[in-house]
Amino acid sequence: MKKLLIPALFAALTVNVAMAQAATAVLAGGCFWCMESDFEKLDGVSDVVSGFSGGTHPDPTYRGAHTGHYEAVLITYDPKVVDYQGLLDHFWVNIDPFDARGQFCDKGHSYLAAIFVANDEERKLAEKSKQKVVEMFPDEKVVMPILPAATFFPIKGDEAHHQDYYKNNPLRYKYYRYGCGRDQRLKDIWGEKATHS
Repeated sequence: MKKLLIPALFAALTVNVAMAQAATAVLAGGCFWCMESDFEKLDGVSDVVSGFSGGTHPDPTYRGAHTGHYEAVLITYDPKVVDYQGLLDHFWVNIDPFDARGQFCDKGHSYLAAIFVANDEERKLAEKSKQKVVEMFPDEKVVMPILPAATFFPIKGDEAHHQDYYKNNPLRYKYYRYGCGRDQRLKDIWGEKATHS
C-alpha cells in the first residue's frame, strides 16, 4: 500500500509545484483565434484561452452583447522558460500597433489591440516596450493602449467552439487568416521579426 501512495503523492506534488510556477497574462490583438494560435506556439506557454476583457457587460458573448470588451486571450506561461518581457516581445510582432479602428480586416472596438497589466511591474515593462516601438517608428503613431487588468471572461457554452478554432478548423482558419491579410501586414510592419502561423 505504501509503495502505491508514494508515487501518487509525488505526482500530486509535481503538479502543485508546476501550477505554483505558472503565471498568467491577458493580451488583446484582434481576432482571438489568431492570438491563440500565435501564443500557443511560443515556448513556455502551456495554455491560451480565448475570451473577453476590459468592458462592463457582466456576461459577454461572441454573438451577443460584448460592448466595451476586447477579444482577448488569457495566457498561462512558465516564467522560467519565457518571462513577461518575452510575451510582450512576441505580442508586438503579432499586432498592428498603428490601427485605431481594429486589427487587420476586423474593425470595431472588440478587435482593438491592448495590453492588460496586473501590477506595477507589468505596467513598467509594458510602457518600456511601447516606448521602444514608438522609437522604432518615428513617423507612425502607436495607438495601442496599456490598460489595468480587468475580469477575463472565457468563451463558454454554445460558443466554446471558438477555443482552439485554429486546431479544430485548420482549413477555415487558414483561409480566414490569409483573407484578412494578417501575415502580410505583419511582414510589412515587422519584416523578419514577424512570426507566421
